[in-house]
Amino acid sequence: MTAVLRALAFLVRLAGFGLAAGAALAAVLANGGRFSDRLDVLTHFTPIWLTLGMVGLIVWVIGGGRSLMRLTPIAAAVAVLASGALMLPELTRAKGDKAPAEGETLKLVQFNLWENNSNPEASARWVLEQDPDIVTIVEGYEVHGGAARLLRERYPYAVTCADPLPCSTMILSKKKPVRRNGLGGGVSDANLPAAHARFAGAKGAFDVFAIHYTWPIPAGPQQQQSKRFLKVLDGIDADNAIVGGDFNSTPWSFSLRRLDAAIGMERRTRGQATWPAAPITRYKIEPPFPLLAIDQVYAGKAWKTVSVKRGPRLGSDHYPVVVILKR
Repeated sequence: MTAVLRALAFLVRLAGFGLAAGAALAAVLANGGRFSDRLDVLTHFTPIWLTLGMVGLIVWVIGGGRSLMRLTPIAAAVAVLASGALMLPELTRAKGDKAPAEGETLKLVQFNLWENNSNPEASARWVLEQDPDIVTIVEGYEVHGGAARLLRERYPYAVTCADPLPCSTMILSKKKPVRRNGLGGGVSDANLPAAHARFAGAKGAFDVFAIHYTWPIPAGPQQQQSKRFLKVLDGIDADNAIVGGDFNSTPWSFSLRRLDAAIGMERRTRGQATWPAAPITRYKIEPPFPLLAIDQVYAGKAWKTVSVKRGPRLGSDHYPVVVILKR
């Protein structure tokens, strides 16, 4: 029995070492995203590397914390420090100026409705309860029915990414835009699934964009989309513009940091994780909380942030985001 217990303890320590060492390697390589888009893919999972490093250390301690695997604490420390180096800029990012007491207020909901939305009625009902002025929608496959169609009575104006044709990325509004256009078709190297609408406001005109980036895997296409989007923004009054979308890119990534630096607007979402919300894997495991902060909202410096909140779990695989701005 003693031999069996020793063998089990060894396996536990081995598992702890494997978790800590694997997390350390991934976190260190992720920092190479500064120079490589391929390595930048690893940055999106930084909170996971941080967690696995700490879990590995705990498992190692449970297993007795002895043997040649005493390198486990060092590996865990490397995982934590390398992950922390990626997350710290976002966690310590300065907040913008406080919103004025008076001014023009705008409420926006950013929501990836998901083409496989299991409860479009609940999704639409929640949006209507929030009563935003503008909704930026991703995967709102209106041609199949669903939440986007259910919202059209209150939001009669829809600008899509293939405007005036149907397209899954769209801007819904109560107010008629003074200018509108679609910026592309499906998610690919060549296309930019984004919609653009200009509205007349109490403080002057302002532009709103809804956008859906492709996945960061494989590396390259997402970065090309950013370059094209920045060209679209040339000539736009960035101080008064607003962008909402599923960027499929987290604040820990160097790709999103580069966009932050170049877009001329402030990202108002601050690490709010929004995915996954729906059951994942073929076993339909329901995640207890979201892991990846991939839905983002940007606004120009004329807009001050009143609040940014994550919505509830609905029928989508994304949580919605509610942003209230004032200028």
